[in-house]
Amino acid sequence: MKYRSSPACGVLQSLGFVVLGSTVLNLPVAHAADASAAPADAAAPITASVTLTAPAATANSTSATAAPAAPFSPAVLPGHGLLQHPFLYIGEWNYPKKTQTVFIVRDGKIAWSYDIETNLIAADGTKILQEFSDATLLSNGNVVFARKTGAGEVTPDKKLVWNYDAPTGFEVHTVEPIGTDRVMMVQNGDPAKVMIINTVTGRTERETVLPTGKPKTAHTQFRGVRLTAAGTILAAHMDNGKVAEYAMDGKEIWSVAVPAPWATVRLKNGNTLVTSNRGFARELNPKGETVWEFTQKDVPDIKLFVLQGAERLANGNTILCNWCPNAIKNPKDWPGSVQVLEVTPDKQVVWALRAWADPGDLGPASVIQLLDEPGVPEQGEQQR
Repeated sequence: MKYRSSPACGVLQSLGFVVLGSTVLNLPVAHAADASAAPADAAAPITASVTLTAPAATANSTSATAAPAAPFSPAVLPGHGLLQHPFLYIGEWNYPKKTQTVFIVRDGKIAWSYDIETNLIAADGTKILQEFSDATLLSNGNVVFARKTGAGEVTPDKKLVWNYDAPTGFEVHTVEPIGTDRVMMVQNGDPAKVMIINTVTGRTERETVLPTGKPKTAHTQFRGVRLTAAGTILAAHMDNGKVAEYAMDGKEIWSVAVPAPWATVRLKNGNTLVTSNRGFARELNPKGETVWEFTQKDVPDIKLFVLQGAERLANGNTILCNWCPNAIKNPKDWPGSVQVLEVTPDKQVVWALRAWADPGDLGPASVIQLLDEPGVPEQGEQQR
């Protein structure tokens, strides 16, 4: 496997791999994992970068929802709806649907999708919920995803080439690619742990136990966990009210209190971007001080619910996923809400996406990946 000089190389070196030129030598002690692998198919690369100027407000007709069903957002939204960017999109707990879906949108239309059943039936007849909590489109066209009951990698022609099933009592809501042959995955439970898995061999190459606030409540422990370019673990402790950074041996080296954090990412400027179940996004400097924050007061006409996935763009704007199901109890009222916002550094909303009706019914928003951003996703070159 070849790696360019990039954050991914630093991550691999910190994990105990030796990188000689473009060759990676696998040296860590391996442990068996519940996974299987098959050859991946070749696919077209991600769309090249496109620069868009900040658009004027439009009726947002390409978002597939012309007007809100409830007063959670104005009828006219800024931006060009589904045409604003090409993107990958997933959302947790779209429970009115019989299937949960990964979407890829290009040219204002759903260009590709991948479904899993919303409910699995256990041997005793109980229903086990599945939901997509994390996903990344790789440069080879494959999609790596977490589905609560495990994780997987699927090709453009929808062949599952890697699969991991979480043991009973455990959940998987985070998976991050490291190159095209490894992932960092977090398995919630007792104990919760970071796992580095080789998706070609199916072997777990490293494990790091993470502390939790509620060890017996797997579902509320983690969503957003990422590796940094330095090879450390950055974890949003949803059940413990903090964002913390750990060395790969599990030693905490930095933390800051954040109410109910959902996602976190270490930015290229050294700061840390965090979203919260409390409906805000915050950028923290290494001292833990807030240097930028986006809250309801900054956008009074668009209701913020649970801010989940976040991405800092190359132009400095921030993409935020606005997840509504916990707050809006009747799914018939979901179409009144905005799912995704693009916000400038001075907190101007230049894109607000509301896409709740065919042919672009995307459902609740948890994670989005813009496909016109520069950088190779699996090399850690994007800020998401």
